[in-house]
Amino acid sequence: MLFAWLKQRRRRQLLATPFPEEWLTYLRNNVSLYAPLTEAEQAKLRDDLRVFVAERHWEGCAGLAVTDEMKVTIAAQACLLILNIAHDCFSRVPSILVYPSGYRAPAERHGPDGTVGADPGRLGEAWYRGPVILAWDSVLGGGKDAHDGQNVVLHEFAHQLDFLDGYADGTPPLSSREEYRQWHDVMTAEYERLVRESEHGHARVLDAYGATNPAEFFAVATEAFFEKPVQLRQRHAALYEVLRDYYRQDTAERMMRK
Repeated sequence: MLFAWLKQRRRRQLLATPFPEEWLTYLRNNVSLYAPLTEAEQAKLRDDLRVFVAERHWEGCAGLAVTDEMKVTIAAQACLLILNIAHDCFSRVPSILVYPSGYRAPAERHGPDGTVGADPGRLGEAWYRGPVILAWDSVLGGGKDAHDGQNVVLHEFAHQLDFLDGYADGTPPLSSREEYRQWHDVMTAEYERLVRESEHGHARVLDAYGATNPAEFFAVATEAFFEKPVQLRQRHAALYEVLRDYYRQDTAERMMRK
């Protein structure tokens, strides 16, 4: 109880100070999904990202020095996911590790056929009750382009939402049995559709990587929901609706207002 009170007190003190002007420049230059938000949404995102930055441990890897620009760019995109979710969803993410570009894990990886090989390279990772690891060049490229459906921050933090119930199964915590039933029916059908389309090279709005497993499907669908919402609503209406209800954001309408 005391810990929660102290945390809220620290947050109030933080938010009582003016938002740094240079941080606003980072938002406008690096986070293209910021501009379509309403003024009220922008204000909330600025508050949320300040708390996120302050409460995470930030570490540069491979000689990288983490800057405020990096922190703001990453935090804004992560907090966009939970803009309208009344839950401290990322409290279990203690740290953000940032590489200058794609990196390789030191351990060997086991392939699906049992073979062992070197890590082919990564742009990001999300660990259960652990850090999120990101490649800065991919973060920046994804942040600046709001329409390519590729956003490593949205992808990895969608995994963190998935982890909240203890399972990486593509289903984050939901509010009712009916919501779980609808989620299961829609997500299963859309995942199987993507698997079929990917096998024939026909995947369009959703990246074929989402056919890897249901957890990756949720992360890929999240990227599309925020970056290709109009196309997603047109071609995958049921999927768009369950994501709209979960995130409590109508991203297609927002994009069309721009």
